[in-house]
Amino acid sequence: MKSKKNTLWLVVSVFLVALMVLSACAPAAVPTPEKVVVTSMVEKQATVVVKETVIVPQTVVAPAAATGPTCGTDPVVLNAYFETGFDIPFKLADEFTKQFPNVTWNISQDQFANLINSAPRLLSGDNPPDLLRLPTMVSFAKDGLLMNLDSYATLFGWDKWPVPQLAQNRIAPDGTRGSGALYAMGLNYSLTGIFYNKKLAAQIGMTEPPKTVAEFEDLLAKAKAAGLLPIMEWGSAKSGMGLAFPLQNLMAAYGPVGPINDWIFQKKGATIDTPNNLIAAQHLEQWIKNGYFPPDINAIEYTDAASRFTKGEGVFTFNGDWQNTAYDTGMPGNVGFFLMPPAEAGGSPAAMSAPLTYGIAANAKHADCAAFFFNWVATNDTARQINVTIGGSNPGGPADATMPTVTAGSVTNETLAAGPVVGKAGNSMDFIANATSSIFAQGWTPELQKMVGGKQDAAGLLKAVQAEYLRELAQ
Repeated sequence: MKSKKNTLWLVVSVFLVALMVLSACAPAAVPTPEKVVVTSMVEKQATVVVKETVIVPQTVVAPAAATGPTCGTDPVVLNAYFETGFDIPFKLADEFTKQFPNVTWNISQDQFANLINSAPRLLSGDNPPDLLRLPTMVSFAKDGLLMNLDSYATLFGWDKWPVPQLAQNRIAPDGTRGSGALYAMGLNYSLTGIFYNKKLAAQIGMTEPPKTVAEFEDLLAKAKAAGLLPIMEWGSAKSGMGLAFPLQNLMAAYGPVGPINDWIFQKKGATIDTPNNLIAAQHLEQWIKNGYFPPDINAIEYTDAASRFTKGEGVFTFNGDWQNTAYDTGMPGNVGFFLMPPAEAGGSPAAMSAPLTYGIAANAKHADCAAFFFNWVATNDTARQINVTIGGSNPGGPADATMPTVTAGSVTNETLAAGPVVGKAGNSMDFIANATSSIFAQGWTPELQKMVGGKQDAAGLLKAVQAEYLRELAQ
């Protein structure tokens, strides 16, 4: 398996976008972390799979007032596991230490796909993380590895925030998501869709975003005919198969999002193998056969795909707003965004939208400080600005919180503006990679890689993934 306006109405609407869940895979052993000491988080993000970082206090800024537990004044070292390749948690951790100099960090980082496999070991170990990027939650909560955050929600007043923000991270006694006890918080709330290279899009005659899937497919065909790569995407097992992004968008274009979310939330009797999803998978299969993706997609990692798109390879790419800053930096003024169009003209668009989910280990040594960090991220003005400027996503928080400023011309303006559109339509989804702890690694990624290699078709894809889903639920 991982989310927008300048007025209150826009803020509330974006929260509705976070109504469901998205968060991304091959089994892999995690190497022993390599310790380094850094003062610049961006410069020192690792090229190794896992790295441990110690953030050193810098300048002191007046801390925000807290209504619940705090980190105190004694030295605290927060043990955290972040996702490799994303600046936002590192930037937030750095700023937190500036404001609270008694708090330093031991940060390990790993690919999202590897976190899926290593999370159980990390959470049950002798030194469990105070903060952990969560690829999924249900099995961890069921096994007693995650801390129930309900008491913190009451103390900090999170239960008074817009309901959709917390609903995605709640788990009911029967194991379904969307209600029940709170087991995680979002560092922000992301939105996904289609980014495009404006110059290349102009070359194929695109003057406005397509209004239907047919119009979008016409643009893909024109790009291919012009000798351009229609869609840049990733597919390596190390990052998890990125074709799940266009596939899920197609699913929502050809059918309602309700059954998709039911499957992700493990509702009884839910299935991904539906007639509408078959149509979606058939479209994706045809895109593959038409050569709309890189021929080496199964070997491309996420960061490589993002870099190649930024350098001009690909007219379109399916991705999330967390990539906004890198796109704006690498291709200033040349990147645009639109939501996946519906199958029929006049239909409502849909999008995968979810919090950047983090949890606290049940036996974490500094749970109070970690919970205070969650609250600070959503309520501190500087932290909220970092979320928008670096993360490109809505920072969430109280309904009356002020939306940070956005740079004029940034693609973040476009992704934030798309939030209320999806929110009004009620068509937000969690990510199909989050249905179970291993469905991305054991289901979607290998089966989609087989489709790329011509060894799996649309019908077989859905049946194989559903079978893996049921196998995992039966464990």
